[in-house]
Amino acid sequence: MPTRLGEHVLSWASILEPETEQQARRSADLPIVDGHVALMSDAHLGKGAVVGSVIPTNGAVIPSAVGVDIGCGMAARRLDLTADELTPDHLRSWIRSMRKAVPAGLGKWHASAKAEAEAWFEENPPPPRLRDVTKAMDQLGTLGSGNHFVELAADEEGFVWILLHSGSRGAGNILATMHTRIAKETCAYPLPDRELAWLDEGTPEFDAYLSDLRWSQRYALRNRELMLESTHAVAANALGRDVDATFEVNCHHNYTELERHGGRERWITRKGAIRAGRGEWGLIPAAMGQRSFVVRGLGNPDSYESCSHGAGRAMSRSRARKTLSLDEFATAMGDAAWQHEHAEQLLDEAPSAYKPIDVVMRDQADLVEIAYELRALANYKGTT
Repeated sequence: MPTRLGEHVLSWASILEPETEQQARRSADLPIVDGHVALMSDAHLGKGAVVGSVIPTNGAVIPSAVGVDIGCGMAARRLDLTADELTPDHLRSWIRSMRKAVPAGLGKWHASAKAEAEAWFEENPPPPRLRDVTKAMDQLGTLGSGNHFVELAADEEGFVWILLHSGSRGAGNILATMHTRIAKETCAYPLPDRELAWLDEGTPEFDAYLSDLRWSQRYALRNRELMLESTHAVAANALGRDVDATFEVNCHHNYTELERHGGRERWITRKGAIRAGRGEWGLIPAAMGQRSFVVRGLGNPDSYESCSHGAGRAMSRSRARKTLSLDEFATAMGDAAWQHEHAEQLLDEAPSAYKPIDVVMRDQADLVEIAYELRALANYKGTT
């Protein structure tokens, strides 16, 4: 159940740093905010607005609250394959083959655009404000870095799932950064943090942002679809046979939509939160190599029908690198296959850098119900 923090913040997070609460209060005090700011159970400090917050606004949108990875989200596919059919050699082969099939990390993408990317760009012309269209095409179907990942995981019945996290890559970042700068230049309100600058509905700047945001969301959705296909093919190749798909989920967690809540329409910005309307499917991963959850929303109106997008960071990347050990990291990964040879590069993604997923899920028991609990079998991330 949520806790009220002051007059305009409602929090589902039992683990919440004071700095994160103060950041949420700053967002909630903006004159464009229409209702309370909802903090999800994975809430933590972000740039401008809290990661894991839902912000309702009237007549305006805050680009920085959406974030630089517009449309970032999760996708999953259940396979007609059981975990006992995958040997350690299969899993290691899958990781090695993923490096070519799904390039991952800073500066990593396809050498040239795939036919699927060219077809998508033909049907979805890029915004005129996006200058390097060729690079955006080459990046479609690739993973990125940081907390983006692809995993093979198994549910309680033993069926294997593909689970992945990625967004709109460099194109979304470039467009988001440009519109955030425009918001800072045009918003005249005396803000406590210029990252909270907004664009007013009915202005050319707002219309341009919304158009670019919608395109970036479509790009992110297609990006995840293509990676599901590539990852599925790699898994089948590792086994040496075809594998059918039986179920699929694909959802954003960095976006804004005009939605009706409490009898009126408002812009609902979810920064690190997913929509959890009654019966809607969602995906909530923990840290790399740990448990994840396929959920159905309960449609809680107090959260604007939203829930967490993951476990949420418990420490910054720099603090994780200073305090966590490689041995602790390896122990936490257990039996899951992963790029242990790159452990030093991935240390800031170690499970201990994140909140306990059991606490996160318990805190939001009134927001979602668990349909499947997944345990990681193999994890693939971007490295240099």
